[in-house]
Amino acid sequence: MSNSKVEKDQLKVHIRWMIRRDMQEVLQAELQCFEYAWTEEDFLRCLRQRNCIGMVAEAGEKVVGFMIYELHKNKLHILNFAVNPACQRAGVGLQMAAKLVTKLSSHRRTRITMEVRETNLAGQVFFRNQGFKAIRVLRAFYEDSREDAYLMQYRLPSDTGEDFEETINRIAQFEENS
Repeated sequence: MSNSKVEKDQLKVHIRWMIRRDMQEVLQAELQCFEYAWTEEDFLRCLRQRNCIGMVAEAGEKVVGFMIYELHKNKLHILNFAVNPACQRAGVGLQMAAKLVTKLSSHRRTRITMEVRETNLAGQVFFRNQGFKAIRVLRAFYEDSREDAYLMQYRLPSDTGEDFEETINRIAQFEENS
């Protein structure tokens, strides 16, 4: 992840664990950001899992963004990530992504993965700008729309200089198999 300068118009946020009373503002942001939004039950079902973490970005007393991710042995996997539309392009997502990267370790969890809808160009560009790379196409990944997803990955730089899983043109490989 690049160390970009903090811009003057960047909204400074406090990132903390998600608590029950945050749910209304989280659901509001979810509904404003996504056509196929998670329900409150989706959030609760996920957050009841032992390896699932919810965090919010708070500006003043208002929740302006959130992320839900899973802890795995070698990676973190983002399940949901959103910034309230009124606060987008103000550095909130950047600060949340940077916070997640600080949870990586060269000894244990060395990467972050996530799926991004094929039609979510803003999400793809945002995460690419944070150092993520699309490493695979997941055909008909989403049950709600049968839409494809890009599996995106961020890896801590390694000593060997091989930062990302590389194969010969994975996207072409998946297109041949479909």
